[in-house]
Amino acid sequence: MTADGRHLFRGIPYAAPPIGPLRWKSPQPMRRWQRPRDATKSAPSCPQVDRGWNTQAANFASEDCLYLEVATPDLKPHKSLPVMVWIHGGSNYAGGGAGTIQSGLVRNGVVLVSMQYRLGALGFLSHPALTREGNGASGNYGLMDQQAALRWVRANIAAFGGDPTNVTLFGESAGAMDVGLHLLSPGSRGLFAKAIEESGTPGFGSPPRSLAENEHLGTLIAVKAGIPQTTAALRALPVAKLIEATEAVEVPGLADKSFIWLQAVVDGRVLTESPAASLVKGGNSAPLIVGSNARELTLHGGVARADDAIAEAFGNNAAIARKVYGVDTIPVADPRLGDLDLILSNDITFRCPVTTIAAARTRAGQPVWQYQFDYSAPDAKPVTHGSEIRYVMTSAQDLEPGAPPMQAYWLAFARTGDPNAVGLPAWKRFDLATKSYLGFVNGGPQPGADLRGEVCGLRSAP
Repeated sequence: MTADGRHLFRGIPYAAPPIGPLRWKSPQPMRRWQRPRDATKSAPSCPQVDRGWNTQAANFASEDCLYLEVATPDLKPHKSLPVMVWIHGGSNYAGGGAGTIQSGLVRNGVVLVSMQYRLGALGFLSHPALTREGNGASGNYGLMDQQAALRWVRANIAAFGGDPTNVTLFGESAGAMDVGLHLLSPGSRGLFAKAIEESGTPGFGSPPRSLAENEHLGTLIAVKAGIPQTTAALRALPVAKLIEATEAVEVPGLADKSFIWLQAVVDGRVLTESPAASLVKGGNSAPLIVGSNARELTLHGGVARADDAIAEAFGNNAAIARKVYGVDTIPVADPRLGDLDLILSNDITFRCPVTTIAAARTRAGQPVWQYQFDYSAPDAKPVTHGSEIRYVMTSAQDLEPGAPPMQAYWLAFARTGDPNAVGLPAWKRFDLATKSYLGFVNGGPQPGADLRGEVCGLRSAP
């Protein structure tokens, strides 16, 4: 227990170690343990490549990584507390769940859970041999891990003071993409009540990958690794060799290799149809907060690839989009959104997909609140990918004066399914007429409408 009364539990297994014969199998139940477990130390992260920002996770990694962490302000509250379950980002090939439970969210009356899930090829590879073994489906093991963690929460969170019927699933970047996929996956229904997607949507606006296409990628990885195309050979392959082969393979039809595990895969089990088709039907009816940052990531290949990126994203409207972006003249940088490279990348990958998701769920009658984060702390660098996390996870008393009250909105949403609460500027629900959103900007939250509508209205549906 911490000095302020929080109870922190680390290294809790929610599924059996996915090693040996369980590699590339759906997560299996964990055996009950007979003695008390040490819950003071975090478990290893899942195997991953060291990208610099994730060195600690990469250095402390193991295939035995299906663990979660829980923090609660009260083990026996008078009334069960809202639960917030965090899915970490990292392009589905890096990152970890350790440390999130230290967030100030817990001091404000919620139970916080952070999960780990299989990453990279261990979590998302398909292969014909695995498909035959899996009765016609393979891949998306990382998403199945997340479902298993949510089932653990449903079965056990009451022992930590949490309400299993009031679970908010939230995440950032790839974690947000995965949240969006759980809103569409039949196997995730009933496992959470509300959802928040920070800087990520299903596929980030890219077309989904079919099972056959993902199997082809898996075959190419096995060829690079120099092994037979069998389940036995795949499972005997050392993790380091698997990662090395994945890093070396050329991904068919993918300009930006960092997206290797960010295309949604219609595997036939976790995802039975394309995200676009599921969105038309509505999917999970959970209320949703969805948004992105004014500046996220640069365009792969830079401005030199602008023509190709516009053609891919805008299709028959590419010529109009070129004029809007000023590609054929001298593009002028926007003081907040950045240069052409940043604006184009973030429209295509973040902003326009966010509006597409908000509109689709609104048409299905589901409540959605959209935002854009564009706040810079005094003497800080411009906003970038992940900048909003600090303001979600850190309590107001620990932030600079004038910081955006994102945590307060997130907490209100977790409690009631509506981010609006006494003392907060009104956040209008997204509607198809005005496409309203809330801007988290310097000077306080500001309402807006039809974010980047001049280009997002031209966007080709993925």
